[in-house]
Amino acid sequence: MNELLIAVLMIGLTILFYQGALFIYRRFRRIYTAPIILSTLAIIALLLLFHLPYETYMTGGKWIDHLLGPAVVALAYPLYQYRDVLNRMLLPILTGTLIGAFVGVTSGLLLSKWAGFSELIIHSIVPKSVTTPVAMSIAESSGGVMPLAAVFVMIAGIGGVLIHPVVMRYARLTHPLGKGVGMGSASHAIGTATSMERDPLEGSVSTIAMVLSAVIVSVLAPGLTLLLM
Repeated sequence: MNELLIAVLMIGLTILFYQGALFIYRRFRRIYTAPIILSTLAIIALLLLFHLPYETYMTGGKWIDHLLGPAVVALAYPLYQYRDVLNRMLLPILTGTLIGAFVGVTSGLLLSKWAGFSELIIHSIVPKSVTTPVAMSIAESSGGVMPLAAVFVMIAGIGGVLIHPVVMRYARLTHPLGKGVGMGSASHAIGTATSMERDPLEGSVSTIAMVLSAVIVSVLAPGLTLLLM
């Protein structure tokens, strides 16, 4: 019974924090006030302030996590809306996503190796640029830690949301196709949500890139890890 109450409390607090963050974002629409960033920081502050272990939060958080799958499936609607455009642009999207997936895996692997991280950390950080369930599965199968992989996924997603305006401005990237491929292949669902809010076509491309990236990284990650470790 206590576990049920804790689960309900954690779910309720998560929803409350997100709604509060959404209110702030609507009043002060900036990249750094994105709801995913503010609500994540609020939850971290809560856990630190009351010395709550991560496992306690996940008593309820895991039920929210289970909704990630249906949420990703719901992104199929804008894909249907822009199916004609996406069919014509499938080759550029596939090529861009393949390059993005390769860079995401190799950069994480080489930089973490250069920094002297243990193999456990390296295996957990390699799948950082794909959606959480896939990243956790890849990390577990290669010798990493699933919760740690989820943390790196969050860092990649939030980091992409924060720095993408600067990167795209200096890269002179203005087309929705290029933006969508970049966000989907580097910042998975968090980046896709940001793209969807800005432009439905960009969000649709980002959705395809996110799905393709998950498949490509699942194939590339084990081989590149063995080759470069």
